[in-house]
Amino acid sequence: MFRTKRTGLVRRLWRSRAPVEGDGEADTRTHGSGGCCMGKSTKVAGKTSAGTEAELKALTHSILKKIKEKQLEGLLQAVESKGGARSPCLLLPSKVDTKLGQQSYSLPLLLYKVFRWSDLRHCSELKRLSCCESYGKINPELVCCNPHHMSRLCELESPPPPYSRYPMDFLKPPDSQALQESGDRSHWCVVAYWEEKTRVGRLYSVQEPSLDIFYDLPQGNGFCLGQLSSDNKSPLVQMVRTKIGYGIQLSREPDGVWAYNRSCYPIFIKSATLDNPDSRTLLVHKVFPGFSIKAFDFEKADSLQRPNDHEFTQQPRTGFTVQISFVKGWGQCYTRQFISSCPCWLEVIFNNR
Repeated sequence: MFRTKRTGLVRRLWRSRAPVEGDGEADTRTHGSGGCCMGKSTKVAGKTSAGTEAELKALTHSILKKIKEKQLEGLLQAVESKGGARSPCLLLPSKVDTKLGQQSYSLPLLLYKVFRWSDLRHCSELKRLSCCESYGKINPELVCCNPHHMSRLCELESPPPPYSRYPMDFLKPPDSQALQESGDRSHWCVVAYWEEKTRVGRLYSVQEPSLDIFYDLPQGNGFCLGQLSSDNKSPLVQMVRTKIGYGIQLSREPDGVWAYNRSCYPIFIKSATLDNPDSRTLLVHKVFPGFSIKAFDFEKADSLQRPNDHEFTQQPRTGFTVQISFVKGWGQCYTRQFISSCPCWLEVIFNNR
């Protein structure tokens, strides 16, 4: 009975492995046509040969069969729910290497490749989520190998594509009553949900280190947009609502505030601290599913000085904002020139004290 259950778990996990591009099942929304944020295309190997596939299956099965049954159940929960269900850490030895053909992989990297990103080349492309037990630990003996406790990093070394470029004059400062309305000065940010030009529901005050914002998430804990009452009957708004799904996670970390796209569709972010300090325009950055981006940097925000930027020269320290649109972008490359034309979007107002 023990072997039968373990074997069943291993088989279910293998069936739930990440598809390889070229096998007809890969989710192209993860990569898009231009990579994440900056327009770089990710080189993805084509479909593996039958021999390599057989070797990968044998190697994966041999690894999984050495893992405790309870750990297999937690991994299966994470993989089958695609990160939607809260799943425990999968703590395994960090310094164990595996070999597939002529290529060596660390144990965490191999499991991340098999169960989430088949095109992953190195762990440096990843960022660990703050909810993970291994977050912030340097060279631990045991490291979490749960692929849904990780995210892909958006790279911004080169200028991103101009999803949106427009003069700073178009920026609308946040309403000064917004922070008062939250009614709590101990928060680190408040979140407003908008549908086109109409704000829906009250401001959501955030005190915990991280916040999940979602529309429909089993066992969800956080800001549920699906529970808000909206009178908007626009077909586009209703369509985008259905695509928000697991939504995003905002987390305040030592180096800033990170946004993790948990949904199956891109999100679009505009933040002053993502751009070159000398720029007179703000870009809108496209973030694909499974990717994280540092949405806001408190230290950088304090040092920003733009002569004609009313958002920074006339607003109090509590007035910094980030705008995030679900599914639909805005700017010169779109029919929507302003975020207020987007179907479903968020305004995150930071308490930058």
